[in-house]
Amino acid sequence: MYISSLSLKNFRNYTDQRAEFSPLTNVIYGNNAQGKTNILEALYLFSQGRSHRAKTDRELIRFGTDAARLDIEFHDAERDYKAVMLLEKNGRKSILVNHVRLTKLSMLMNYLNIVMFSPEDLNLIKGSPSSRRRFIDAAISQLYPSYLSALNDYKKALIQKNSLLKDRKNADRAMISVWNEQLADNGARIMTARGEFVELLNSFAGKIQKEISSETLEITYSPSVKLENISGEAMLEYLDSRMKREIEFASAIFGVQRDDLRVMINGSDARLFGSQGQQRTATLAMKMAMSEYIRHIKGEYPVLLLDDIMSELDISRRSYLAEKIRDKQVFITSTDTDLNGSTDNARLFRIDNGTIFKE
Repeated sequence: MYISSLSLKNFRNYTDQRAEFSPLTNVIYGNNAQGKTNILEALYLFSQGRSHRAKTDRELIRFGTDAARLDIEFHDAERDYKAVMLLEKNGRKSILVNHVRLTKLSMLMNYLNIVMFSPEDLNLIKGSPSSRRRFIDAAISQLYPSYLSALNDYKKALIQKNSLLKDRKNADRAMISVWNEQLADNGARIMTARGEFVELLNSFAGKIQKEISSETLEITYSPSVKLENISGEAMLEYLDSRMKREIEFASAIFGVQRDDLRVMINGSDARLFGSQGQQRTATLAMKMAMSEYIRHIKGEYPVLLLDDIMSELDISRRSYLAEKIRDKQVFITSTDTDLNGSTDNARLFRIDNGTIFKE
């Protein structure tokens, strides 16, 4: 899988720019605040349907304009694709793939597979459980649109349930149970998918960790709801039995919205006892394992986006990463082109205030 071109009109700080990419390494370099990450953000939009850093699409539209347009050409082992995304100030978003309009955002999933690695991801191990849930959900959603639908439906039901729980004295137990039913059905699907994903991820990540540092890495799924047999019926019984406590807390404190990952290095909890170097190695292993997971399911590697990550890694980890990405399409942003061999035979793009110069 690879991306061959990208066109941007009124997107972030780009007025009207087009770039044609190498199917292997592409280095996007320049001074800070020139628009390097904006290019990766645009590519990522066609994978997840939303930005990895903006809260709303409105933030993506160039200041003083009413709409942005993004065009992309990409290819997998079976066919070629052209996709267009229109973002409007009024909040409307239109997406077309090979001239067919997508009626749901989930329909975009499974076309273009991308794994993104940014400096913020180095906090994956020591960060909050929500960051690890996002990591899991991003991987599964790309490959299984039904998972994204279940996740979105779960979030909508959770909002409604929390709204009811806010009124402790007059909480409508019958209505809470109705929302519990929706949460249970979708929650069971989410738990099953997360468990299967983490099991496979662990097998890939453990091998990668050994290659980098000779340490053992074990990743396990830590669901907040403990069930012997995962099913909608069992989940509903669990949630209803804890309704009293949730009314007391005035919040939904039980459910997959509290799931986490447990990461162990050499038998110890990496979040609590791992050094910064160990945590970074484990994060790198998890990201590379995510790439292997997608290859295992799809039969080809996803596109890799490395946003200024090389400067955050030491020499041994940069060298390892440089070796691992040689046969994959990768986009690397940096302030220079000295990247420990990663730029060998790479296509170079210099960014200067929203203008792309091919070197």
